[in-house]
Amino acid sequence: MEAYTSFAQVYDLFMDNIPYEEWCAYITGLLRNRGVDKGILLDLGCGTGSLTELLADQGYDMIGVDGSEEMLQIAMEKRELSGKDILYLLQDMREFELYGTVAGVVSICDCMNYILEWDELVQVFRLVNNYLDPNGVFLFDLNTIYKYEQVMGDSTIAEDREESSFIWDNFYDEETRINQYDLALFIREEGDLYRKYWETHYQRAYTLEEVKAALKEAGLIFETAYDAFTSEPAKEDSERIYVIAREHGKRRD
Repeated sequence: MEAYTSFAQVYDLFMDNIPYEEWCAYITGLLRNRGVDKGILLDLGCGTGSLTELLADQGYDMIGVDGSEEMLQIAMEKRELSGKDILYLLQDMREFELYGTVAGVVSICDCMNYILEWDELVQVFRLVNNYLDPNGVFLFDLNTIYKYEQVMGDSTIAEDREESSFIWDNFYDEETRINQYDLALFIREEGDLYRKYWETHYQRAYTLEEVKAALKEAGLIFETAYDAFTSEPAKEDSERIYVIAREHGKRRD
């Protein structure tokens, strides 16, 4: 699970093409349509806090959980600048603990793909169910098998900028459905000196049926799966899907 160490330094730089405001509008629309328009919201795998900050702007009381100390440090620097009251916790999503329940949990930008074993996916889902309010909403995205096989697999992505550059090699194993990312980073430190860093990331593709089975095993109720950023059902050629599930098992007072 260890990743986003050296990459944390330049993560926001290379993610500046991500329309976080649009993502936030889509997510809050899905949440509000299901009655989660206020209260405590957990951003599970919050990274550098870009989405967490935007969700706080929408009136949610935010908690951010991430396993990368380096990413959370950047998130806390953003919090200091914005003055928002966001609680950040350095925790592995497979073992996270909260102080109470929350109205909703969101987990965006491939976080669940980083869970490489189905049993561990069930464990994450079980913890989510445990910390959700009665009938609370769990919303997360996933890169699909189609994306890994047809779009990303065995490809190389590179970007060169003045202050840093990267080379991102992908190797997808169709048998295990695990995609390996070998990431070479060149980060400018002093003058014309660039230091090279290496990171390797692993993500697993899950079928929607596997996800549904894991949700059921964890006690959650599957509600729907959308083709990303639409209200249309997930398709065979969807590259990213959004899955929505509900808490099950608690009683309202």
